[in-house]
Amino acid sequence: MAGARGWASTARSKGELSDPASSAHAERLARLAEALSTHTPTLAERDEPFKEAAVALVLRPRGDDDCDLLLIRRAVRAGDPWSGQIGLPGGRFDAADDSLETTAIRETMEEVGLDLRLHGRRLGMLDELRPRTPVLPPIIVRPFVYMVAAELPPLVFSEEVAEARWVALGALFVPEARVETSVTVRELRMRVQAYVHEDFTVWGMTERILDGLHRLWR
Repeated sequence: MAGARGWASTARSKGELSDPASSAHAERLARLAEALSTHTPTLAERDEPFKEAAVALVLRPRGDDDCDLLLIRRAVRAGDPWSGQIGLPGGRFDAADDSLETTAIRETMEEVGLDLRLHGRRLGMLDELRPRTPVLPPIIVRPFVYMVAAELPPLVFSEEVAEARWVALGALFVPEARVETSVTVRELRMRVQAYVHEDFTVWGMTERILDGLHRLWR
């Protein structure tokens, strides 16, 4: 896969990704790619106990100087701490994975049938997250950002995914979409910061990951 810096240069010079796009559109995505290529992710402290996981922020170009982000609604499952929540494709590191990036690629393929090795280009990484709360397992999450072509094969969901939606960043990263709201987790009602798009409420770790992307997208 081409590096983010090389992709950004190519996009600026040709005004395209995998398919034709306006020069302004290419410039906006090139700026994001440039920001990701120069971003040094903050890594979480690895004091025991902890497990590792990875997620993929999959971006798809639009024709209006914007791009879509792939969000999923997790299926309701007993024993899953993120049951029913809106999130990103991803999951825990497996002993067979040679890296956390491999984890993100494998989980994206397993959950939504999208092969990032074939259809994606890695743009960079965001800061790792390590929530330290008794209601979540001790886990460190590493987010990877990918750009895919505008035209893709249909997504195919695993039993862990109830639905998926492409959401324009231009619609997600506006002041009116950033709210404080109430959510219920294990019969506990709490107030949280969230991004809201139609019936998708993004909060918790995914909201914090999107904050990191938002800072680079501005």
